[in-house]
This record gives sequence, C-alpha cells and structure tokens, in this order.
Amino acid sequence: MGQLPSQDILALLEFKKGIKHDPTGYVLDSWNEESIDFNGCPSSWNGIMCNGGNVAGVVLDNLGLSADVDLGVFLNLTKLVKLSMSNNSITGKVPYNIGDFKSLEYLDISDNLFFSSLPPQIGNLGRLQNLSLAGNNFSGSIPDTVSGLASIQSLDLSRNSFSGPLSPALTKLTNMVLLNLSLNGFTKGIPKGFELMANLEVLDLHGNKFDGNLDAEFLLLTTATHVDFSGNLLTCSPSQQQKSLFGISETINYLNLSGNLLAGSLLSGVEPQVFENLKVLDLSYNQLSGELPAFNFVYELLVLKLSNNRFSGFIPNDLLRGDALVLTELDLSSNNLTGPISIITSTTLRSINVSSNGLSGELPLLTGSCSVLDLSKNQFEGNLTRLLKWGNIEFLDLSQNRFTGPIPEVTAQFLRLNHLNLSHNSFSGFLPKVIAQFPKLTVLDLSFNQLGGPLLTTLLTLSTLQELHLENNMLVGSVEFSPPSSSEPELRVLDLCHNRFNGYFPDGFRSLTALQVLSLAGNNFSGSLPTSMGDINSLSSLDISQNHFTGPLPKNLPNSLQSFNASYNDLSGVVPENLRKFPLSSFYPGNSELQFPNAPPGSSNVPARNPNRKPIKTIVKVIVIIICVVTVVILILLAVFIHYIRISRRPLPQHVTSKDFRRQAPSNPSGFAGRDSAGGLVVSAQDLMASRKGSSSEIISPDEKIAAITGFSPSKNSHFSWSPESGDSYTAENLARLDVRSPDRLAGELYFLDDTISFTPEELSRAPAEVLGRSSHGTSYRATLDNGVFLTVKWLREGVAKQRKDFAKEAKKFANIRHPNVVGLRGYYWGPTQHEKLILSDYISPGSLASFLYDRPGRKGPPLTWAQRLKIAVDVARGLNYLHFDRAVPHGNLKATNILLDGPDLNARIADYCLHRLMTQSGTIEQILDAGVLGYRAPELAASKKPLPSFKSDVYAFGVILLELLTGKCAGDVVSGEDGGVDLTDWVRLRVAEGHGSDCCDAALMPEVGIPATEKGMKEVLGIALRCIRSVSERPGIKTIYEDLSSI
Repeated sequence: MGQLPSQDILALLEFKKGIKHDPTGYVLDSWNEESIDFNGCPSSWNGIMCNGGNVAGVVLDNLGLSADVDLGVFLNLTKLVKLSMSNNSITGKVPYNIGDFKSLEYLDISDNLFFSSLPPQIGNLGRLQNLSLAGNNFSGSIPDTVSGLASIQSLDLSRNSFSGPLSPALTKLTNMVLLNLSLNGFTKGIPKGFELMANLEVLDLHGNKFDGNLDAEFLLLTTATHVDFSGNLLTCSPSQQQKSLFGISETINYLNLSGNLLAGSLLSGVEPQVFENLKVLDLSYNQLSGELPAFNFVYELLVLKLSNNRFSGFIPNDLLRGDALVLTELDLSSNNLTGPISIITSTTLRSINVSSNGLSGELPLLTGSCSVLDLSKNQFEGNLTRLLKWGNIEFLDLSQNRFTGPIPEVTAQFLRLNHLNLSHNSFSGFLPKVIAQFPKLTVLDLSFNQLGGPLLTTLLTLSTLQELHLENNMLVGSVEFSPPSSSEPELRVLDLCHNRFNGYFPDGFRSLTALQVLSLAGNNFSGSLPTSMGDINSLSSLDISQNHFTGPLPKNLPNSLQSFNASYNDLSGVVPENLRKFPLSSFYPGNSELQFPNAPPGSSNVPARNPNRKPIKTIVKVIVIIICVVTVVILILLAVFIHYIRISRRPLPQHVTSKDFRRQAPSNPSGFAGRDSAGGLVVSAQDLMASRKGSSSEIISPDEKIAAITGFSPSKNSHFSWSPESGDSYTAENLARLDVRSPDRLAGELYFLDDTISFTPEELSRAPAEVLGRSSHGTSYRATLDNGVFLTVKWLREGVAKQRKDFAKEAKKFANIRHPNVVGLRGYYWGPTQHEKLILSDYISPGSLASFLYDRPGRKGPPLTWAQRLKIAVDVARGLNYLHFDRAVPHGNLKATNILLDGPDLNARIADYCLHRLMTQSGTIEQILDAGVLGYRAPELAASKKPLPSFKSDVYAFGVILLELLTGKCAGDVVSGEDGGVDLTDWVRLRVAEGHGSDCCDAALMPEVGIPATEKGMKEVLGIALRCIRSVSERPGIKTIYEDLSSI
C-alpha cells in the first residue's frame, strides 16, 4: 500500500503550483514528485534545507521567479527556521495568522511584489531575529504589536508604502541592531526612545516625511554608529539655531542629515571635538548659514558634504591644507562662499567640489593628491600657468569662470586626466597640441571661448576620446584628417558648430564609426554632401544647418537618426525617404530647391530668414499680407454663418427639461454624485459614464457634443469662459446635468498606494466632483469624500490605459515617491469596463501655474513677482531632479497646467509624471502630439515615428516653462513679430539674437527690472532657458540646471 507524501512536501508542492515562470528551472525542474522521499524531507530539491525529517529552510533568492502565492502554505512547515525568497517577482499578501510561524528565525521576502498591511499577529514571532520586507508595496502603519518581536536584531521595511506616525513600540525592541525604515511615507515627528536602545548600530529613516525639530537628545546619547535622517522635513529649534546646532554622540561615525530644513550656524558654540569621531558628515541641501568651521583636529573625518546651503565667508585654509585633517572628499558647492583659494596641499583629499559659489582670484597652487577638482561657476580669473604642477588630476572642471589668455602648451604631465572642461571662459589663441598627448582623455569641452586657428585634427583620432565640444569659438580652416591605422577612434560626440570652418564636408568623418552626435551648424562648409556619410552608421543626431552645402541629400544616411537639421543651406533635389520623418523645420528655411514628393503647396519653398541672405522684395510682402487679411475675413464670415445655422437648429430648452431632468435617479450612484454650486463646475460620474456609453451611431446636436466632452449640458443662456487650468471653455452659470442612461455604479476595485486614506468604491461614487481640466488622455476632477477630504481624480479616456497586469505593476512603482515638489499618488480604480480607469492623487490648491501666470480672464490673484517665479522655477527643477536621479523616470508631460502651486507660499509641485508609464504606446504618442500643439514638445520627439519621453525632452519642456515665467506668455500662443507670427521659443531666440533679450520680460515685471539683483537674475534665467531648448546633444541635464537656478 503506497505511502502519502509528508505534510512538508505537500506544502512545498502547493507553493510550486503558484509559480508562473522559472527562467532557470531551479524550482520547477528540481521539485519533482518522482524524486520524493516519502519517509523524510526532500533534501535533493534545490533550495530546501532539512533538519532530520523536516524542512528547516527554504532559500530561493535571486532566481527571477514570477509567482502568485499565499505565504500561508508555509505554515504547514512546523519546523521552518529560515524562509528567504528575495529579489524575485513574487506577489501575494502576508497571512493574517503569520504569528503561527513559531519556529521562524529568519524571514526575507525583499524586492518582490508583495502587498498588504502588516497584520497585528506579526508581534507573535517571538523567535524572529531577522525580518526584511524591503522593496515591496506594503502599506499602512506599523502595528504597536511589533513590541512582541523580542528577539529581533535586524528589521528592514525600506522602499515600501508604509505611512502614518511611527509606532513608539519600535523603541522597545532592545535587541535591535539594524533598523531601516527608509523610503516610505512616515509622517509626524520621530518618536523619543531610540537613544535608549543600547544595541542599536544602524538607524536609517531617510526619504520619509518626518517633520518637527531634530531630536538633539538622540544625537547626543545614541549608541548607533550609522544614522541617516536625510530627505525629510526636519527643522532646528530656535535654541539650536541660536546656540549649538547639535551635539553628536561619540559612537556615530556616519551622519547624514541632508535634504531637510535645518537652519542656523555650525559655529555657534560648536567645539571641534563635536565632530571628532565622525567619518562621514553630510548636511547638504539644507538652510544652514554663517561661516564654515575649520574642523581642526577632526582626525577621523573622511567625507564632508555641505553643498546647497547658505554658508558665506572664506573657505578655511585648514580644510584644504590637511595639516590636521584626513579628508578624502569635500563638497562645498552651491553656497555663498567668497574670496580666493591660495593653495591646496592636502595629501589625502581626492575630490574637491566648490562649484557654484562666488570664489575669486587666480587658480590655487595644487601640490597634494587631488584627482577630482570642480571650480566651475565661480569668478576665478587670470591664466592657466599654475596647471603645470597639477599632475594627479583625473577630472577638472573650470567652466563658467573668467579665465583669459591661451591654454598653455605644457608638457604632457596629465597622465591620468580623463575629463577636462574649460568652457564658458575667455580663452584665446590656438588649440594646444599637448592636449592630444593626454593618454586617458575621454571628454574635452573647450566650447564658448575665443579660440582661433585651425582644428587640431589629431583629437579626432585619439583612441580614448569620446566627447569633443569646440562649439562657439573662432576656429578656422578646413577639416582634413586621415583615419588612424592602428586603432579605431572612440569619438561619440563631436560638436564644431558656430565656428568659421570652411571647405568640403570632411571625408575623414566616415572613419568615425562610433560617432553618435555630429554638429557642424553655423560654419562656412560648402560643396555637396558625400555618400560616405552613410558609413557613420551609429549616428543618432546630425546638424549641418547654417552652412553653404549644395546638391542633394545622401540617400544612405543611417536609419538610426533621431535628430536632423539641414536648414539654411542651398540643397536641392528630393528629400530621401528615410529623412521624411523629420519636420519641415529640419529642411527650411533655406534650401529653396529641395523638394518633398507629393508635398502640399508651399512646403518645399519656405522663405529663409537667415540674416546673411537677401530680403524678400517689398511687393512680395504686400501680396502675402493681402492674402492673409482676405483669408482671415473669409474665416470670420464662415464662423458667423455656422454659428447662425447652429442657433437656428437648436431645440427649445423646455424639451430638454421635460425629458432629461426627470430621468435622473438618486438610487443610481454610478460615479461621483452631482452637487449644486454657485461658482464651481460640478458633474457626476453617472453623467460621465453616460457620456461615454452613448452609441457612436447617434446624431447629436452641437450642444450635446459639448456636454459629452466637458461633462456639462449648457443651457441656452450659458456663457463660456476660458479656464486657465486646462485651456478649455466651460459654462460658468446655469449648469444642467446630463441625462443619466446607465444603471451602473462604480463596481470595480480600488487599489491604494498610500494607507493614509481608505474608502470604498461606493463612497467614491457618492463623492461630489468638480471639473478641473481636460487633456488628450482624460479629464481631471476634484472629488470630495464623505469625511471632507479632497482628492484629484483623473478619469482616463477609453483605450489609453495598459492592460491590467502591466498597469498595476507600473502603478506600484510610484507608490514610494515622496518629495515636497512632486504630487503624491494615492491609488487607482480599475472598473469592469474599458472606460472606467481612474487615478487618485493629492488635491493641490489653489491651482496650476497656468492659472496664476497667463494674463487671461480668470487668472488667479495679482501677477506673480519675480521672487515667486524664481522660486517656482527652482521648485520644479528640484522635483524633476528627484524624478530623474532618485526615481530614474522622465516626467513625459511637463507643462504649466501640470505644475500645481500649493498653499499660500505657492510651493510648486509636479503632477501627471507617471501617465506615460501607465498608458499604451498610442496613448503616449497622442500625449506627445498634444504637447507639440501646446508648445512643449522637444524637436527630437517630433522627428520620431514612435516617440518616447526622455530626460532630455523633459529639460526642453522645462526650458519652455522658464520662458513662460520670464515672458508671462503661453507656450502655445503665436507671438506677433516683424516677420509674422512665431512660437514663443523662436520669438525669444530672435529677440536675443537682435540684442533685445531684455524686451522679452513680462510687462508685469517692469517695476522690478530696475533692481540690479533682479535684472541679473532675469538674464541668468534667460540664459538657462535658452540652454534647455538647444538641440538634444547640447542640452544640459536637469542636475546642472537645478544647480544653476539654485545659485541665482
């Protein structure tokens, strides 16, 4: 008679059933029922550890498993000591009876897709020593029952969606060695008592929303060695600001308080011994001020980061001399430091960053071992003769200073130099030949100087050089070189634009097979374009505009091109098929003989506006003006005629009243319930669903079309007004609700990404909703819950959302986003039909940047001051910097209506940053097309058949927003100029090129223009904005932009 498998084996086989994908076969191929030992533990199965006849451990880490499991199946493993399944794609919930794991000592399910709140029974795991739930989507608060984890030594709940105040019960866990609660949404103050945990070594609370005063008693009394409170909202008490900022326990060797709101001075009553045991001190991104302490005789300190504060005065000499310090890294960037740096002699300092200050004088003498030195964005002057002895440098940035004279022809002592940036200075003379002898040089930037003479062509064939930036100089001559015989060049970016080069297109470029970005714009190149250009098959960006090239465009240019500009030349012939994906602006103005097959009239002969070309004759201008005027008059008459026809066909209002209003059923809460409002625009979800469920074959009146789109049925006497929130027209009075045709209610499922709120779909159905705005992907409403809480609800248009599984996976990635300049996502609703997809987020009041900035009817409040505009710009840059670097996700839809101003201080917060991750490819493309109409789309997106948002396209959109802040104009408006109507970016470029950049400023800012600091700030912001809207290869990253704005 056969023997049945043991209870342990049955439990493991039950777990196996939930595995959907096992890429290595580690489990599915090994956990074979044929190999079962019916008398004991299946020790031959991979990942199974046995103790006698029982399973003692299940270890399935880093296998790429995809599974949907119930952890409760492991409760049958009565002798289980260790359960570890980290770094997979396993989803499920923590069972409510988790406390029944009586033998469990080690539980690690980190970096998976688990969700749910922590059940109170977790406190029954009295033998548990290690618990890691990091990197999942757990939510809710930590229950007070965690005090029952008497044996716990390591608790890691980081990178989840936990929220609410932190439970004081955590301070009762006296055996705790490591506590990591970082990157969640915990709020309120940090509870007292952590200083009494005698065994605590690591306390990491960074990336939450803790506020209140920094606990000076904890820092003074704790036994921890590693403390990280960065990225919160902590402040200093008045006494801390006036006296000592804080005392530090002698056990702490790593202290990170960056990214908070700490204010005060480091000098007020602070003795050097306060820092004597620290190895790492990071106080960057706060509001600290005053002079810097010398940190004398702090022998343990290795890393000191004080960037992005308000420190002033000189840099203490002792920090750079190293007589009483062993610092290896020093970051004082983005402060208000002044004065010279005379000498750097420290033998331990490897990295020094003092960029974005007001430092002056000549270059310092450098005799130490520094390998990374950033002196950019200061006021250093003089020449570079002191570089002669800087032999150990690997990274050197002297950009945006006031250096002059030639770059010295010194001996090739830079044996380790790989990055050299001397841009935006006033260097003159020829390119020094010695640069080509630096054996490890990978990036060379000499742009925006006054360098002349011929190009040093040996730079193009260096085996190590990857980026060469020589734009905006005065280099002359032809570019002729022969490909190297030994090794292939590694050059990927070559920018020679806006110089004085001449001759033919360099034939040697075809040997640069790794080249991705090539810009020759604004030179005097001539002749035909060779077919050898097709050999550069890695090219993604090519700019040959503003030259004198003739003949046809080569037909074999690589299909990898994403950005292309050949305007302002004399090209002819037919545009090759693979280049027709680019907009007309890539070919015109200029190139009057260049033709598009089957192009609309006029598209192949766009008049050039190049100042070097002859102006159009006066008679032609007159004819064009007359044609435009006649066209406008005809359009106006046509609009009046159509309006008359619509009014004559409109049904009498009593028919609507007698039929539609009686059909509203109070027992039918299919969405947000309507609510009377004197000035608000109120609509219900019943109305919305009805407007989406109408048959496409119905013939509806123009008014009904308006109702279907906006959610309103305007009465005969309604007046329409422009809404700065969305740019659309809405009724401002006499609102009537739509016909309710559907018996449905919100019958789908709500998923919360933040446990600070909780309600049912039915409660959401009853919530009165007010229209906030519309876009190509849906409509936004303000919903008021029963408890008075406001939420922003975005109702996605049918067909734009991804499939449910992909949608849910992407949505969970945004659950942990916590930043003061980014709007938090709260959850989403997934309905049973295609058109029921809702996204829930925080409601931000008083409104969007558009509603405050544009001078149009309905603008909120008086015009924004320059200080307010600059603060908004910095806030947005900070939020984008967080998305780009901390979350590694582009925004994808940045515009003035997606920048929300919060509270009386108008703190800017970015919204709608996740939509392109939740939408289909077609939905994303439509969103990008919408951005093009509104004036925010980057040129490279317009040139792509399948455009995808990128970090650089975000920078372009941000540059447009900076121009809006400066000018007060809307990016989508056509601005009148001498040569006709142009968009905002072209208008500003033209004004700047004519030397009238100051005329671009908003008239509302004129009273402030006379203030020197304000005028200087406007010019700097204008310069930053113009850098943002350059071609993609020249466009800076958001980190650089954020630092530049912060330094104004």
